[in-house]
Amino acid sequence: MRPFVFFTLAATCLLAQASAQDAGWPRQVSRNGNVLVYYQPQVHTWDQYKNLTADIAFSLTPKGDRQLLGVASITAGTLVDKEARTVYFKDAAIISVRFPSLHEDSVRLMEPLLRSMLPTNGEPVSVDRLMAGLEQGDAKAKAVELKNDPPPVFYSNTPAILLMVEGEVVLADIDKTHLQYVVNTNWDVFYDKHGRHYYLLSGSTWLTAAELKGPWAATRSLPAGMEKLPADGQFDAVKKMVPPPATSGSAPAVYFSGVPAELILTRGAPVYSSIPGTSLLYISNTENDVFLHNVSKIYYVLLSGRWFSAASLAGPWTFASDKLPPDFSRIPDNSPKAAVLASVPGTIQAADAVMLAQIPATAVVNKQEAAAKVHIHYDGEPRFSPIDNTKLEYAINTPDKVIKYGDQYYACYQAVWFVSSSPNGPWTACTSVPAEIYNIPPNSPVYNVTYVTQTNVNDATVETSVAAGYFGMFVLGTAIGAAIVYGTGWYYHPYFYWGPGMLWPVYRPWPCTYGAAAIYNPWTGGFAAGRAVYGPYGAAGGAAWYNPATGRYGRSASVQGWYGGRTVANAYNPWTGTYGRTSQGHNAFSQWGHSAATNGSQWVRSGHVTTAGGTTAAFQTSGGRSGVVHTGTHGTVVHTNNGVYAGHDGNVYRKNTNGGWSQYNNRSWHPANADEGLRGADQARQRGQVQSQRFSNFQRNSGGRMSGGHFGGFRRR
Repeated sequence: MRPFVFFTLAATCLLAQASAQDAGWPRQVSRNGNVLVYYQPQVHTWDQYKNLTADIAFSLTPKGDRQLLGVASITAGTLVDKEARTVYFKDAAIISVRFPSLHEDSVRLMEPLLRSMLPTNGEPVSVDRLMAGLEQGDAKAKAVELKNDPPPVFYSNTPAILLMVEGEVVLADIDKTHLQYVVNTNWDVFYDKHGRHYYLLSGSTWLTAAELKGPWAATRSLPAGMEKLPADGQFDAVKKMVPPPATSGSAPAVYFSGVPAELILTRGAPVYSSIPGTSLLYISNTENDVFLHNVSKIYYVLLSGRWFSAASLAGPWTFASDKLPPDFSRIPDNSPKAAVLASVPGTIQAADAVMLAQIPATAVVNKQEAAAKVHIHYDGEPRFSPIDNTKLEYAINTPDKVIKYGDQYYACYQAVWFVSSSPNGPWTACTSVPAEIYNIPPNSPVYNVTYVTQTNVNDATVETSVAAGYFGMFVLGTAIGAAIVYGTGWYYHPYFYWGPGMLWPVYRPWPCTYGAAAIYNPWTGGFAAGRAVYGPYGAAGGAAWYNPATGRYGRSASVQGWYGGRTVANAYNPWTGTYGRTSQGHNAFSQWGHSAATNGSQWVRSGHVTTAGGTTAAFQTSGGRSGVVHTGTHGTVVHTNNGVYAGHDGNVYRKNTNGGWSQYNNRSWHPANADEGLRGADQARQRGQVQSQRFSNFQRNSGGRMSGGHFGGFRRR
């Protein structure tokens, strides 16, 4: 059995660092002696996060003439690279132009020059800048019927592990021994049929118990047959501990649960640290996010984006996201616990997370090449089960998402929709997806496909868009605001299949909400398996898998983990049923590689090289447009104040270094008073700049990766 590992591939890091990102504002274009400087767009609307309208303040200096300032109103389509946290404009068009200092006749002369110089495709803009410029209340969150019942929560201040076995124990015989292997658990657990005891390996320590519920005790005596475990890679980590090593670690406490659960683990007695400006204390000697409200003496813990409260760490816990003390929203941005603000309804950080989750990642896919790569595997003959309150049925004996509607079958494969008259194909890319599919309720294990849409279909390609719900991230609404949580809260029972001649069953767990210590990372816009991972392989809710192509049987994860092969490491995501090599998820299209997507797995492929002589960047879009940007010639970031704004009245305004404001008129600046709109635009621009810089720092410091695995979309093994 190969171990799960956390990893960063050098190629992945280089790709992440090479992605074209928002380098800053304002930007300059020089052409034939003419110079255009244009400032950060001020977004008015971003319809479905695909088409936006905005105003852009600019200065235009015709060759041999004086500088002119103006405002251009534009429309543009957008495509989003969620990994680089970058939005690319496509088919930008100028609606109108205003030059406050020019007469109408002169405007007609200058407007064509502006239109010829303002970029229309491939312009990268930070997602954070655009989000900050939008009214947070404009984020129309998709209503989701979530279940927020608390999971079993265990607490220990001594070394402990969480042993989860979903439902009734499933045992598989190990050939040529009297041992059985527990299939549906997150640890290496064996059962000795002769001695009628279970054996569990934790690190280098073996434990034994008469029942899975315990009590468990350390042992140096293993049953006969352990040395005969198959030498096919499945049990490599276990075989290294047979016989038990002469020295082993101390035996941890074992907490058992028959459903996905969570564990709060402190290193000794809790150590409390205060949060300035609040009545909150947080426990600093734990990997969990645990707080004590020092006024009410109530504990709060954050699990999968949901808050639960209790009078003691031992519980019982109750759902509390809708009744957090106001002090949570007052946690400072520079606090060690500032990341939890994204899960506090009513905060700007939570609103940003909700908006980011709704912004879709986009790819343009070659229909013919993509369809040729679709391979659906069923355990036996295809079997379908009705989906509540719809006319649909879904395939229950495959990890792929296949839905029957009438006499047609629809497969959401690697975030692209395909259709066939047979459940086995052949498949063709959908030109349209039935509206009934988007009525699938959250209590269905295939609910996440409702976050995949397809548009802009032509003879050769289709544009597919994927929102964060496809990866298991959903919007939780409360009276004071919304926040992002992991999982629907509904429990989906796993599926088992015993095929002819199979020694062990196929065990297919659906994604579960708890049991992963899932933590939201604001810089990647996704959830990661927590640092306190429940299992020996970086997995939570471990599971078995069967590869029909090779006949190999191994282990996967029902929630999240990294799988280390002999030469490459892959990650698994249960919502998409996919593996991949990216250390930063959200790339649902990696299956198609460079052949199926028009220009690779993203709409825009880009890269840059920086030397002492400056920076050269190149981009290529799915529409065939391409360009090269070099410092000082085209698209250069101008190292001047970005405090020039387009006013709602069509005039150009500037925030001065002393905090005052000026208005441009008659080719010069005059003192002016900023209205609420200008002040708001200035605050938003500053916040967007800070957030964009923080993300850049995160990528630089972490190589684009995050603690634990990312719940993104990955390539199938």
